[in-house]
Amino acid sequence: MSNRYLVCGAGGFIGGHLVKDLLDQGYKVVCADIKPLERWFQKFDETENHILDLKNFDNCLKISKDCDYIYNMACNMGGMGFIENNKAECMLSVLINTNLLRSSKINSIKKYFFSSSACVYNASKQNDVFVNALKESDAYPADPEDGYGWEKLFSERMCRHFSEDFNLDTKVVRYHNVYGPLGTFDGGREKAPAALSRKIAEAKIHGKTDIEVWGDGKQTRSFMYIDDCISGTKKIFNSNSNQIYNVGSSEQVSIDQMIDIIEEIANIKIKRKYLLDKPKGVRGRSSNNEKIIKDFNWEPSTKLKDGLEITFKWVYDQIKNPNSPKKFRQF
Repeated sequence: MSNRYLVCGAGGFIGGHLVKDLLDQGYKVVCADIKPLERWFQKFDETENHILDLKNFDNCLKISKDCDYIYNMACNMGGMGFIENNKAECMLSVLINTNLLRSSKINSIKKYFFSSSACVYNASKQNDVFVNALKESDAYPADPEDGYGWEKLFSERMCRHFSEDFNLDTKVVRYHNVYGPLGTFDGGREKAPAALSRKIAEAKIHGKTDIEVWGDGKQTRSFMYIDDCISGTKKIFNSNSNQIYNVGSSEQVSIDQMIDIIEEIANIKIKRKYLLDKPKGVRGRSSNNEKIIKDFNWEPSTKLKDGLEITFKWVYDQIKNPNSPKKFRQF
């Protein structure tokens, strides 16, 4: 059986969008996630859906049998509030990647994709607000985000060595702050674009005049819209390259600047209460895209304002109509 894809973490944000894209291309897709089906962001009748703990080797071995390709999007993660307070849980995700790589070797998987993160980068290169954009080589000497970043960096090395030692075709990308509709926007695991969209939507709906902002609002990031994430993922996956690539926007903005954009979209002005004792991560981070442009003539093209407009309106709709299905409607 050919062109049978296993998507691990299919019930999550990026995984759900990836499954939809694979189905749109006509591929057969097997989905695996530890969450119960009712908590998956997207579900499809055309897929095989399995609720499995992929930290268990036998589960990985069984689910990957008869598959040709594996996308490993599965990990225990969230925004800064989650990863700074759950380091051990984040690091246990290394078992998922290790067991899937072992299973790929045994089951003769043709190609294996690992979703890494910008959290692997050396912290000393991210101490200023507007830093030099991070090149792929900036991950070494190693000093990544504690917990989550170390898991990702170690798993990257595992992919490299399975490729070198066992001739497994592995692809690794480092995602930079992916956002968009059909993802987490509350509960503690949400990232800044979704969290701020929720806070401003709630302010607009309930007539609030202020929101809480973690940090001083000056910390910077680059944020990549989900459609660009899937497009970049396909570029790397379908290539002959086994190098690591940044997949992220080069449009670096401060948290305050992002709030300005969402305020404009929502047509509201609110006061900001800065919480300096909350987790806020590194001071500044942005994606250097020279390598991916050189090799693939590609980089993310969605402007932050355009992506946030879609994201905010989706989040607003979920809050305004909490009992409606969490489906994406194009506005």
